[in-house]
Amino acid sequence: MARVVVIGAGLGGLPAAYELRHVLPRHHQVTLISNRPTFTFVPSLPWVGLGLRSLDRIQLELAKIVPQHGIELIHDAVSAINPKSKQLALTGRTLEYDYVVIATGPELALDALPGLGPETGYTQSVCNPHHALLACDAWKQFLQDPGPIVVGAAPGASCFGPAYEFALLAHHTLRRQGLRDRVPMTLVTSEPYAGHLGIGGMADSRWLIRAMLADRHIDVMDNVAISCVDSTTIHLADGRSLPFKYAMILPPFRGPQFLRDAPGLSDAKGFMPVLPTYRHPVYDSVYSVGVITQLKPIESTPIPIGVPKVGQMTEEMVMAVAHNIALDLGVMDGHPIKPTLQAICFADFGDTGALFLADPLLPDSEGHRHRAFTTKGRWVSWAKTAFEKYFMDKMRVGWPMPWFERWGLRMLGLPLVEPIAPDASFDVNRPVV
Repeated sequence: MARVVVIGAGLGGLPAAYELRHVLPRHHQVTLISNRPTFTFVPSLPWVGLGLRSLDRIQLELAKIVPQHGIELIHDAVSAINPKSKQLALTGRTLEYDYVVIATGPELALDALPGLGPETGYTQSVCNPHHALLACDAWKQFLQDPGPIVVGAAPGASCFGPAYEFALLAHHTLRRQGLRDRVPMTLVTSEPYAGHLGIGGMADSRWLIRAMLADRHIDVMDNVAISCVDSTTIHLADGRSLPFKYAMILPPFRGPQFLRDAPGLSDAKGFMPVLPTYRHPVYDSVYSVGVITQLKPIESTPIPIGVPKVGQMTEEMVMAVAHNIALDLGVMDGHPIKPTLQAICFADFGDTGALFLADPLLPDSEGHRHRAFTTKGRWVSWAKTAFEKYFMDKMRVGWPMPWFERWGLRMLGLPLVEPIAPDASFDVNRPVV
């Protein structure tokens, strides 16, 4: 019997535990460790931050849904990992594993800039449930005495979509309440240009996003670095400053402390290097999925930024990891598989929305992808709402990737995974970069 432990119960961890339970016979144990009692559908947090969605609508109690699927649930925090001895340190106990899947999601590097973050600074974020609730409380206070709004991303940030979504949703909400003419709005981003998205842009994303912001009279300041924030002003590295009454600034991400403390396990920021199979290059028993995986930028930018790992990519990683662990355990035949790293993203902007598709997410060295396109329309907002419900239902019933979803994406030319043939042109033992 093997024990497979998944650390983290978010968009990567909970589906990973379910997928492992589906592919592994019952005599193998699947354990899910979460330092939070609930699963949260993170893509909906911008709605929560603006009071457009209640948090409980996008959360599930893990204790009610996980054990019934034959998965051991441990509500605790991992304080240390020893990949050589295959042990995890929890509160007052040590847990041994045969395989571990790191799916913690990111830690927010709020100490990257003075004044960043809601607890010890002056800005809001929508990167976790607690921050989204704080952002909502601050938003309600702001509506009583409105003024300038600044939305943006700090240097080193990697997930830029929520900034655009938040800014455009805020515009829509203010307009509906008759307050928009009292609120100057500015979007500040460390991207080389608005619409870069940390991936060199896709199709006409640069022009689509700029046009949407311009149509709504939201000023854009791109390729700029925030240096610090005080109670009323955002200060930029070039000496300029922006007054605000409300600011939502996305922080940089890093891996949790227990990964950064384990010698040779992660990079300096706590991100996990992976092979094409999403196994660790050194430790055969360690796999990773989601935001915590190391994916290096394809280009050098004037201001450092990261690469996003969106939800569909995480699902692809989950399928690959579960399959490859099953191969290691001898319960499945065939070749190892790898995620295709294709991305489909829905963004709600209130009165419209935008869909982005990149196949794959990162272009090649010449800037080419197999395909990429963007489109917009009110239907995208409805589609995002429908997908939220669909994903939450999947997590309730423990079915992370139903056959009809896999089949439908394959029919669209978007297979989630692909086999690694023995004669593959790349080195299967070379880390993904």
